[in-house]
Amino acid sequence: MTAAPIAGDVLAHLDAQLGSARRLLAQILRQSGAIRRRDVDGVLATMTDIQGEMASRGRLESERTALLWRAGGMLGVPAEAVTLSELTGLMDDAEADDARTRSAELRGLLGEVEREHAINRALMRQELSFLEHLTRMLGGMPDAGAYGPGPGIRPTGRSSLHVVDYEA
Repeated sequence: MTAAPIAGDVLAHLDAQLGSARRLLAQILRQSGAIRRRDVDGVLATMTDIQGEMASRGRLESERTALLWRAGGMLGVPAEAVTLSELTGLMDDAEADDARTRSAELRGLLGEVEREHAINRALMRQELSFLEHLTRMLGGMPDAGAYGPGPGIRPTGRSSLHVVDYEA
């Protein structure tokens, strides 16, 4: 059973997904550099770029859904039940191999995007926590964050550093 028109559409869609995932990864890596340099303008610019790419990915997801509906109709199954294996059954061998290869590459790229994004979020949380600590210190406010004294420890007005110098 072969349906070349859907095969071409699926392969073109996978190519579009790969292009989008590569752009997204590049933007997230640029964001990582900006975070590490503490380049606020760079972080904000990459956030705008990432939001734009995510909007494009939303359109790609709509196209993916339409392809799954088409394939489901051809296979006689609901769209949500269509798997890559069933989808490649509608293609000739070369097209099916291309689809599997592109799909695997896409999964790898999206996994990398997810990992790098998680790292960026952790870096931003760390930076914001440190800024909160500095702001509290400069404002003379007690520090409720991770950088302050533990619960139950109250400043005494004296130096909170105690040094013991024993000599033999």
